[in-house]
Amino acid sequence: MKVLITGASGFIGGFLVEEALKRGYETWAGIRTESSKKRLQDPRIHFIDLKYNDKAGLVRQLAAFAREQGAWDYVIHNAGVTKTLHKEDFYRVNARNTNTFLEALAEADCTPKKFLLMSSLSVVGKGDEVNFRPIDLTIHPAPDTAYGQSKLLAEQYVKKQQAFPYIILRPTGVYGPGEKDYFMEIKSIASGLDFAVGFTPQRITFIYVKDLVQVAFLALEKEEIKNRVYFVADGSVYTDIEFARIIQDILGKNHVFHARIPLSVARLACQCSEWIGLLTKKVTALNTDKYNILKQRNWICDVAPLQNDLGFIPRYSLREGLQESIEWYQAAGWL
Repeated sequence: MKVLITGASGFIGGFLVEEALKRGYETWAGIRTESSKKRLQDPRIHFIDLKYNDKAGLVRQLAAFAREQGAWDYVIHNAGVTKTLHKEDFYRVNARNTNTFLEALAEADCTPKKFLLMSSLSVVGKGDEVNFRPIDLTIHPAPDTAYGQSKLLAEQYVKKQQAFPYIILRPTGVYGPGEKDYFMEIKSIASGLDFAVGFTPQRITFIYVKDLVQVAFLALEKEEIKNRVYFVADGSVYTDIEFARIIQDILGKNHVFHARIPLSVARLACQCSEWIGLLTKKVTALNTDKYNILKQRNWICDVAPLQNDLGFIPRYSLREGLQESIEWYQAAGWL
């Protein structure tokens, strides 16, 4: 059995590759030639650089691969960008490249038994912030970020094609060893400071990266699961302050200054950070897209279909996942 994992050099991609190898797959890592292979050192890994910007060339590349190696049994399309200086890049990489890839697989007769798109909870947009009803599949997606819009467009391309069955995963906040966004909060709390945005606490959900990759392979390997969309979370709900307190407790910090920043101040900070990024030509953690994520109060999602269809039970609680992650950051010298 062969599996292709695109975006294999990234945070989630590295764990997907690791899990594929554990399961005995002939594992192909789709990465750019110039991408780092630091986390992809296992000699069993095969590499391929897919040329998304040249559809005709990509069709030839995939057709040649199918003739020589046979088509992949499964494709996990994990490649994409979560931060960029120019919002157009979200649509180019996350949406149009996905469509090009889908069409090229079909035209090259390199069709997998199942295609899995790694999407995001961000495709839905703002949830119920009065009663905090969980986000489910009955809610019409209305993403309010360029990132979310680009991932929703990618989902639409996947659903439109008819060459092969698909699975779409919409994970909530993914954390784990090597992840950089939640690490910023961990590092801040380690220094004795914690800042939350808005005076109404966020209701937030998480999925540990090792649990997410379990979901991906469960969805691929269950033959009867086809053409389905799933929200992915561990099933527990936390407030932003509860999340911070768990980190503080694991770090053994007795004194941390916890402050809440007004949304208006956060918005100005995000706008200024985005302008600085454009001037310096460096991608910043704070931007107008990030502000829309920070101001959203409800990140609760319905995972009953995931549990019922796949029998998914998370192996890690948030505390256990954060404990393992923080130990990794400390061992790696990040903290």
